[in-house]
Amino acid sequence: MSRGHLPVADRATVRRAAGRLIRKDARAFAAVLALNSAAALTGLAGPWLLGRIIDEVRAGEGVSAVDRLAAVLVVCASAQLLLARWARYVGHRFGERTLARVREEFVDRTLALPASVVERAGTGDLTARGTADVSTVGTTLRDAGPELLINSVQFVFLLAAVFFLDPLLGAVGVFGLVPIWFVLRWYLRRARDGYLAEGEATSEVAEILAATASGARTVEALRLEERRIRASRDALDTARRTRLHTLYLRSVFFPVVEVAYILPVAGVLLIGGMLHARGVLSLGSVVAAALYLQQLVGPLDQILVRVEQLQSSGASFARVEGLAAAPRAGAEACPAPADDRIDVSGVRYSYGRGGEVLHGVDLTVRPGERLAVVGPSGAGKTTLSRLLAGVDAPTSGSVTVGGVPVVGLDPERLRRQVVLVTQEHHVFLGTVRDNLLIADPGAGDEEVWAALAAVGADGWVRELSEGLGTGLGEDGFRPDGSQAQQLALARVVLADPHTLILDEATALLDPTT
Repeated sequence: MSRGHLPVADRATVRRAAGRLIRKDARAFAAVLALNSAAALTGLAGPWLLGRIIDEVRAGEGVSAVDRLAAVLVVCASAQLLLARWARYVGHRFGERTLARVREEFVDRTLALPASVVERAGTGDLTARGTADVSTVGTTLRDAGPELLINSVQFVFLLAAVFFLDPLLGAVGVFGLVPIWFVLRWYLRRARDGYLAEGEATSEVAEILAATASGARTVEALRLEERRIRASRDALDTARRTRLHTLYLRSVFFPVVEVAYILPVAGVLLIGGMLHARGVLSLGSVVAAALYLQQLVGPLDQILVRVEQLQSSGASFARVEGLAAAPRAGAEACPAPADDRIDVSGVRYSYGRGGEVLHGVDLTVRPGERLAVVGPSGAGKTTLSRLLAGVDAPTSGSVTVGGVPVVGLDPERLRRQVVLVTQEHHVFLGTVRDNLLIADPGAGDEEVWAALAAVGADGWVRELSEGLGTGLGEDGFRPDGSQAQQLALARVVLADPHTLILDEATALLDPTT
């Protein structure tokens, strides 16, 4: 089947999305900035007070003056610690709330995607975006984002403090940071594309592995093992190359930065020593400036580490936000169906570059009819069911319901009109009730029991320890294949679509029941 990759948001879209998330919790974001600024301001007192203590000692002042300065130093250090911890607490809460919004938007956008778009993109790409990419964005919002804010404020205030002590020493410190500026620009020009390629390669690996696992029986039956192994190896080789490329970028970036950290302190000590020897600066001012620049290394190092993380998370956020630009059918795209009649006219279909699977199929399904399609494996039964359900669009011809193309219906209307149930069932984590209410959140227990009874599942559900409230999954009851198919069919009963298509949806059930 041909692949159609989901879109990736550009830089401007990512910036607008980030701004929208910040505006939704603007008060918390402002509190984070204010607390970080207060913590950074109190942190500036340490080196300055230490320089004053040195000058007091050289001037022969008494012990009481030194004690007072030391006491103020302790108070400022304690205040900085408390404010910094408070800022991190508020920042982490802001990050968690924002991450929740990102996850909710991702789920909403995913559910709004037409089935045809999801099928063309492949489950691997969507899975990678919803797991690895969302997790990377979450780490940034929870940890890297608040830390970047804290350290950026500290960096600005520390550099300003050096200029306040002496503009020449401040200029020397800034000049020493020039190599970092150049290597940072070199890195940023290459990092985004590198991390986007890495994310795409990860999606390809996930897609191939998921497709091979879900179609394992078909792979074995058609003796495609070697072909799937080669495809997996090729995807893994591509993923390895993309990861080695981003590793190369980091291996150039960080060593240059580490060497550049030495230059500002060395330059200030050299120039400051010369100015002190000429009586222009006091020894305390030189020591304070050197301490400020040495203290600058910590925030700057964290900023650069977080900037590196932002390249990865920015690429992930671009992939997550890209779902907003995915093609979708809106309610305005086509009129509502006039009735529930399904017409298939001159339909042909082929998967990618393969031969045609369907050759000019004509079919009419009228309301109230029951139709069975029988044929050997590979005859195109599943393909026809996918076209009827709007999962795929025909290569030529048309599939309409009430005169409207099925693939043009918005997902919500399509789910009410046509539902396809295959043998590939799924059990969601949660209770039995949760698994069924996905189809109709407003259904009561009586309706749920009626749906279970309609598919013959009410008996074994009543035998569970907590009935509808029994948890399913690893830590609860694990339904077997036939029970999972019954749950899937019960969901369809609750959804109550007009047209139901069963594609081996009862393959695991006892035919005598």
